[in-house]
Amino acid sequence: MFSRDNKQARIDTLIGKASRVHGDMEFAGGLHLDGRIEGNLRADPVEGSSLSVSETGSIDGNVEAGIIMLNGAVRGDIVARGRVVLGATARVQGNVYYGVIEMTLGAQIMGQLTRLSEAADETVAEGTAGST
Repeated sequence: MFSRDNKQARIDTLIGKASRVHGDMEFAGGLHLDGRIEGNLRADPVEGSSLSVSETGSIDGNVEAGIIMLNGAVRGDIVARGRVVLGATARVQGNVYYGVIEMTLGAQIMGQLTRLSEAADETVAEGTAGST
């Protein structure tokens, strides 16, 4: 039961400390960010997508992924249907929408925290299913 939390996050893509990305970006699997992204960041909706942002990483834009582990800065809204883990050096200027949240003493959020319920997820899924 607890082995799931002890696993290392899978990293398929790494954006290094000296790298900067300008524009929106989509990814699949695991992404680790040490650099800077200026644009929206969205994970492929396949289950198991994860984003980890180190102390040196920052994102100026909205972020959407299944699991988000943040130790850096985000200036935009965060949507994580699974889990959000905010480390002691995490800084968020925007709203956080989460399934489960874990916050370490020292993390800062300048916005609202909103829990995503399973009923809301089903309503969203039904609404999008009829529009295709």
